[in-house]
Amino acid sequence: MSSPRQTLSGTEQPPAPESTDPPAVHPVDESRPLGRILLFGIQHVLVMAATPISAIFLMSATLRLDDGLTVKLLSAAFVLSGIGSLIQSLGPWKFGPRLPFVMLPGGAPLILFLAIAEQHGLRTATGAVILTAAFYFLVLPVFSRLLAFFPALVIGTMIVIVGVNLVKVGAVLVTGRPGSPGFADTTNLVLGMATIGFTVVFYLLFTGVLRQLAVMLGLLAGTTLAALLGRMDLGSAVEGGLVSLPEAMPFGSPQFNLLAALPLMLYSLASMAEATGQTVINAEAVGKDIDRRTAVPATVRGDALTSLLGGCFGLPLMVTSGENIGIVRVTGVRSRYVTAAAGVVLIAIGFLAPVTRAISVIPSAVVGGTAMVVFAVITVLGVQMLGRSDLDRHTHTFVCAVALALGLLPILIPGVYAGFPPNLRILLESGVAVGAFVAAVLNVLFHHVRPGIAARLATSRTESER
Repeated sequence: MSSPRQTLSGTEQPPAPESTDPPAVHPVDESRPLGRILLFGIQHVLVMAATPISAIFLMSATLRLDDGLTVKLLSAAFVLSGIGSLIQSLGPWKFGPRLPFVMLPGGAPLILFLAIAEQHGLRTATGAVILTAAFYFLVLPVFSRLLAFFPALVIGTMIVIVGVNLVKVGAVLVTGRPGSPGFADTTNLVLGMATIGFTVVFYLLFTGVLRQLAVMLGLLAGTTLAALLGRMDLGSAVEGGLVSLPEAMPFGSPQFNLLAALPLMLYSLASMAEATGQTVINAEAVGKDIDRRTAVPATVRGDALTSLLGGCFGLPLMVTSGENIGIVRVTGVRSRYVTAAAGVVLIAIGFLAPVTRAISVIPSAVVGGTAMVVFAVITVLGVQMLGRSDLDRHTHTFVCAVALALGLLPILIPGVYAGFPPNLRILLESGVAVGAFVAAVLNVLFHHVRPGIAARLATSRTESER
């Protein structure tokens, strides 16, 4: 309780009233009007929807799945992406860092899932996902103790590699893969560049909420242009039923084979390193101070739990997406309830077949144009973090340079490690994992081991001189 104050004249003043204002809410935890939250959440979904769609279509084409099973897997992919986004954004108990995250299938985990399925069957591939999800929980306590060796220099280097890799992914959506039919099609290039141009114009001319929705408006404008150019097939959007339901164990009961699951388990180590970088950069993007010793394990637990559930519905590993961080930075909307709303929308899409089909007809070139802008922002965030890492020190510059060189190698030259054994190739072809590992090891050698050796040598010389 406050005591009376005395002025210079000696007269007593009554105690100052205690402040009854509630503590300021951080923008990450700030709730907004429901309409705006849903609108911003839909923006995240529109940019990210291509990932689960392309992942399931790739599964279907590679494994020659029938249409009915493909629809059920697509429904499961949306539902589990939504559940994972809710877990990471809301952070129930010790699952999820309570940051604006979205979870998606795809990427390296999908390729590994397909490789296991082709070699050992779909039931073994499903068992490998479940075993890897359990492996996350098993090794997490050990991994948490290693976070001290991931300072801003290491994380910043890793985020730059992540951003460059994602920009390439977005660019491939526009151009197609080199050597494939229709590679660098002129109309697709026009659509991709026009989508970027629309986004820039909206961001330049608009203010307030409309400016924050520039990414979504640019994507919609690009889609409209694609329709005018005859590059949209709307027939598939109106065919089929109204409701689609995920199916548990669509391939039958899983088979557990540790040897077959080994490649996926090895990848999970790289995934945890990537989750570390994404958690730190997400917190940087929204301006929130976090304790990495608790936030990073919470992110990994969210990945593990969602992957465990996804494995039961025939999906590959689900991973926290760094892609939406770019949207957060571009729009300036930092509330985690926006990505939670995106999670709800994703779940709804998973059950509403017409909505799924409508999103699936957006041309990949349009999605790619939007993705390139959003993903490039992630690269900029990594550069900003490196800028605070005292690169004027020659050792810091050297560590960053070597890690970038080795981390970008498999991204810039795909197939460079094709002659290596398969299990080793899995790790080497993950540029993010290689960059993080090299940066962490060099950081330890230059900033922990070398100073200790130098100090001991100096002590030995001093004693010998005596």
